[in-house]
Amino acid sequence: MLFDGVPRDYRRFDHDVRANPGNPWLAWGRYLAHGLAEARGWSRGVRLDVDRALIVLLFPHTEGDIIRYSEIIAPLRALDSSIERTVEVLETMGVLVDDRRPSYEDWLEKRLDGLAAGIRRETERWNRTLRDGGPCTRPRDQSTVWAYLNAVRSALLDWSTRYDHLREVTCDDVLAHVKTLHGHERHQTVVALRSLFGWAKKDGIVFRNPTARIKVGTVEYSALQPLLPQQVNLSVEAVRSPAARLALALAASHAARAGAIRALQLDDVDLGNRRLTIAGRTRPMDDLTHQMLLAWLDYRRRRWPNTANPHLLINQMTALKTGPVSGWWIKHELHGQDATLERLRIDRQLEEALVHGPDPLHLAEVFDLDEKTAIRYADSARALLEQAAEVGPVGAPRKFENLQGRSRSLLD
Repeated sequence: MLFDGVPRDYRRFDHDVRANPGNPWLAWGRYLAHGLAEARGWSRGVRLDVDRALIVLLFPHTEGDIIRYSEIIAPLRALDSSIERTVEVLETMGVLVDDRRPSYEDWLEKRLDGLAAGIRRETERWNRTLRDGGPCTRPRDQSTVWAYLNAVRSALLDWSTRYDHLREVTCDDVLAHVKTLHGHERHQTVVALRSLFGWAKKDGIVFRNPTARIKVGTVEYSALQPLLPQQVNLSVEAVRSPAARLALALAASHAARAGAIRALQLDDVDLGNRRLTIAGRTRPMDDLTHQMLLAWLDYRRRRWPNTANPHLLINQMTALKTGPVSGWWIKHELHGQDATLERLRIDRQLEEALVHGPDPLHLAEVFDLDEKTAIRYADSARALLEQAAEVGPVGAPRKFENLQGRSRSLLD
């Protein structure tokens, strides 16, 4: 190699002229691809696509060469080969350099636009510290990084019109901005501002923390309301795939979170004893869940007979890997519906409180809830029962009997 950093053009590859099956790097890549194919259950078509891609990328490879991610996207798309599977082989070989610009950089640049130079500089440092961690600071979840900057952005834009640095912001400025907010938005903004100025004070960027004496307070939640039967019926009619039907049954019958449904593995299912382990808790399997589960397992076995993915729910992408499905995929069939997986989960827990009485201890034991959450469900159920007593005797909702009947009709 005469010049480092000069991009290769793999699209000029001529298979009949330039293929070199004797290249040891190509032989190693093929060996690793064969092992991954056996471990992941790749189909014959995927194996051939990856082999063709490896021939194109590794035929000229020598010791010390690197392959950049940006250079392989166009040629592999032209070959209609699997980029993700080929990348997995190249990463195992240690020859791939991922030179793509992280989406976080574009998002951060957009969210910091419009801030005064001094405020922008320190806000960027704070947000990167949240994301990457620092001395005596653990990295936060990506959703927290996004939420904190989104929460403080309006305040920072306002202060940027008259200040050039965070040290100019006073307690009165913070209180004036917080007074314009209410409920969860106010709570989230105060928490994020305390994080920003607490970090700035610790790093010596500001002389005094203007949020030090501002109390976060508690969020006053409104009473939870049960779903209407027609809302549940619309969601039942909206789901068509066996995986979505099973996810709906798990949320409606077992109050399973979407994350817990994605994490379920085949070993968590005991069909013989009709037991199901969700988020570490084993519970009996009802008829609705049993039927949805049998339908999904039959579809899974016919659709991906060779997959090695241990997760219960898989799709076309994850069948070739060992990871869970995405959060978007598990929810997309219920997009736009009132009875989403999260609402169905909440409604199931609220129904338990209505049927068995508003007892926080019972709810905490059945659904493994923390103390505050169990009390909130119990208070909401108590308010609903008192309201029902004022207008007349009203039975507890049994929407899911209708759900079970409709789900059976979908199976037919």
